[in-house]
Amino acid sequence: MNNSCGIVGLLLAGGGARRMGGGDKCLRPLGDRTLLTHVIERLGPQVDELVLNANGDPTRFAEYHLPVVADSIPGMAGPLAGILTGMEWLAENRPDTKMMLSIPTDGPFLPLDLVGRLAAAKMGQDGAQIACAKSGDRTHPPIALWDVDLADDLRRAMVDEDMRKIDLWTARYDLVHVEWPVEPFDPFFNANRPEDLARAEALAETHLA
Repeated sequence: MNNSCGIVGLLLAGGGARRMGGGDKCLRPLGDRTLLTHVIERLGPQVDELVLNANGDPTRFAEYHLPVVADSIPGMAGPLAGILTGMEWLAENRPDTKMMLSIPTDGPFLPLDLVGRLAAAKMGQDGAQIACAKSGDRTHPPIALWDVDLADDLRRAMVDEDMRKIDLWTARYDLVHVEWPVEPFDPFFNANRPEDLARAEALAETHLA
């Protein structure tokens, strides 16, 4: 992993994967590796460290040798809870880390310049607290670079206001979007359903062979 960027990557795997039939979506195979392995291989070299946000028994992820942190907000409160969990874990365990990159664990084609471009855009826009990925005309709120010191504000919003939608919360802050092209394929393609895995296999064979 990159030992100099000052950014920790948070892998979001806390959801119920209902559209995939339940279970750990990130452990579904894509080729000879899991979705999670693909994400780790692409994101790992871009950050100082990876942390996995997942609920339930952490030992099922033992082979990945990552810190596994369960949601600090109860009730399966969605990716915003995972983001809060990551921020609070870093504040306690990595207090020198000021920025966190969050990423879902169902996107096997993440751009290799993801962290660099988000960081450059965030630092280039004076006062920006969040940089979010975009492809085509779609924003991807869970794929973002965050100031870790937003944790207290986020906890208040989730506990006091029952805030659950990422884009509603981020609208309160100075946010910059960074866009990637969708040709020859969208680098933020994500596998939500079983049929998406078949499409991912085809994409991988065509573009990543």
